[in-house]
Amino acid sequence: MAYDFAHQIDDALGGDLPADVTVTETSAGELPSCFLVSDLAVAAFRAAAGELAALEGALNVTIDRRLALMWFGMTLRPSGWELPSAWDPIAGDYRAADGWIRLHTNAPRHREAAMSVLDCRPERVAVAEAVIGWRKAALEDAIVAAGGAAAAMHSLSAWAAHPQGRAVAAEPLIAWEATGQGRASIALRGLRVLDLTRVLAGPVATRFLAGFGADVLRVDPPLWSEPGVEPEVTLGKRRAGLDLCKAEDRRTFEDLLSHADVLVHGYRPGALEGLGYGREQRLRIAPNLIEVSLDAYGWTGPWSGRRGFDSLVQMSCGIAEEGMARSGSDRPVPLPVQALDHGTGYLMAAAVLRAVRRRRMTGGSFSARLSLARTAAMLTAAGARDFRGAAPEETEADLAPEIEATGWGPARRLTFPVRIDGAGPQWPSPAGVLRIDPPRWRASP
Repeated sequence: MAYDFAHQIDDALGGDLPADVTVTETSAGELPSCFLVSDLAVAAFRAAAGELAALEGALNVTIDRRLALMWFGMTLRPSGWELPSAWDPIAGDYRAADGWIRLHTNAPRHREAAMSVLDCRPERVAVAEAVIGWRKAALEDAIVAAGGAAAAMHSLSAWAAHPQGRAVAAEPLIAWEATGQGRASIALRGLRVLDLTRVLAGPVATRFLAGFGADVLRVDPPLWSEPGVEPEVTLGKRRAGLDLCKAEDRRTFEDLLSHADVLVHGYRPGALEGLGYGREQRLRIAPNLIEVSLDAYGWTGPWSGRRGFDSLVQMSCGIAEEGMARSGSDRPVPLPVQALDHGTGYLMAAAVLRAVRRRRMTGGSFSARLSLARTAAMLTAAGARDFRGAAPEETEADLAPEIEATGWGPARRLTFPVRIDGAGPQWPSPAGVLRIDPPRWRASP
């Protein structure tokens, strides 16, 4: 019998999905893993789709399991051009003196931090030679202290005993908070979603919302880029740029926020405060706002403010070590997809939709907090097993027939796995580069 992720998620959302919403799973598939990552993927889609159906008054949700697993990976298939690599050349797993450590160097500042600590040439061989001279925990601490992102590999039991592991285990999967009275009841169609998220969970959430009617405006700071995933996560959104160090851009941001229905962000605790937009300031500007936020390592405990990404959390919480042990590999074996990012992303979308529905029922505004580490805790609590499964073999029939005129060239995309009363998403714009749209809502407030 499959582990019941769906029941846990429904409880975390509030447990009142209408009884007349029917969710049907079609096809079959199992990603190669010692964890129940495929069941988690389907349950995450089920949560977002079920909440959408409840909000829209739909009765039937269909989820194609095989396509759902494929949508936890890259979905775009370029025609006549190539997708950039999702990883910086230095990023990856390295053997330290006493075990393994992962360096995350996709962002230039994180790469610079790692190189400043290792004091070597920015080449994989040189980095590997430098890392082997460090103990993994000492190197992790040094890179994090320098402003970088790294994770030493722990076992499941070591993480369970770690202060941060214990803190995360005590947190709810979705932490809800009533934040005041809302404006009049709002619908998904035209819902204004201010998207301040980066790779990858938050953008997955807002991509889903954009596909089913929300007006999603993504705002990025100057110079930020994530070329490996922009073709994936900008679908359906308009993309503006603001520099919150400039007074004029701050006024624009505050105007956008004051007219937003939803704010989705992935800032670590204290980061928005550092920009002058702490909780009190946000509520002053937008007292009726629904806010859904994401953190990597959880919202409590000594690592609550630590930089983190899916691949790092997998190293920290024991997933990569368990995969290595059960596969007989001599190096870390993570999940076959970035399931913590994607799974948490669809849970974030579900939380937005539940908050909109709760406003409709109660007139109140609600906010929710989630984390990659807490999603990982739900996955690992289901237990591990011998490896099984295989990556789905893609066919022409898996691709949607439409040509997507992306900002980089024509492409086709995998068919979305969810249908609501027989209808799929309708994204209003193709994927494209960042900071090309004016910072305003589609329908001016």
